Amino acid sequence: MRQFLITVLLIVLVAVTATAQARKETEDGIRNFTVVDAVVGCAGATESRAFPALKARGYKSIVNLRQDTETGAAINESRAMASAAGLKFIHLPLNASSPDEFVVDEFIKAVSDPINQPVFINCGSANRVAALWLTKRMLVDKWDEARALEEAKYIGLTNESLQKFALAYVAKRKSPPGTGR
Repeated sequence: MRQFLITVLLIVLVAVTATAQARKETEDGIRNFTVVDAVVGCAGATESRAFPALKARGYKSIVNLRQDTETGAAINESRAMASAAGLKFIHLPLNASSPDEFVVDEFIKAVSDPINQPVFINCGSANRVAALWLTKRMLVDKWDEARALEEAKYIGLTNESLQKFALAYVAKRKSPPGTGR
C-alpha cells in the first residue's frame, strides 16, 4: 500500500510540475490563452484586435500556425495588424490532418530564437500550438515525454493524431543517424 501511495504522489508531482509555470489567462479576442512562462504565450484563435494588448504584455512576435483557408484566419489582416502594433508576424501554416516536418523545424527555430521572445503562438484552438510546443520542450528543453505531454495537454492538445506526429517527430530527431528511425 505504501509503494502505491508513493507512486501516486510521484505521478501527481510530475503533473503539477509540468503545469506549475503555465497558467490560463483571459484577454479579449483570444481563445484558450495559456501563459507558459515569461517568454511564451500559447493560444487558439486570436483576433487581430488583441494585438495591441499582446504588445502591452511585452510580446515581440506572433507565430501563427493557421492556414490561409481556415475560416476566420485572416492572415493578411493579422500580418498588417501585427505590424501596426509593433509585433513581428511569423506565419507557419500547419495542416493538422497532414502535418509537415518542415513547419515543425521552422517553428522550433522561431520560438527558440531570443530575438523573437517573448513570443505568442496561436492556431485555431491551441491544439497545433500544443503539439509543436511538445516537440520544442522535448528536443530543446530536454523535458521527458510525460512532463512535456502533461503541459501540452494543459495548453490544448486533444488530437491524438497530432500527438502521435509530434512524438514521432521527436523520436526521429533523437535517433542517431543511420539507425533507420
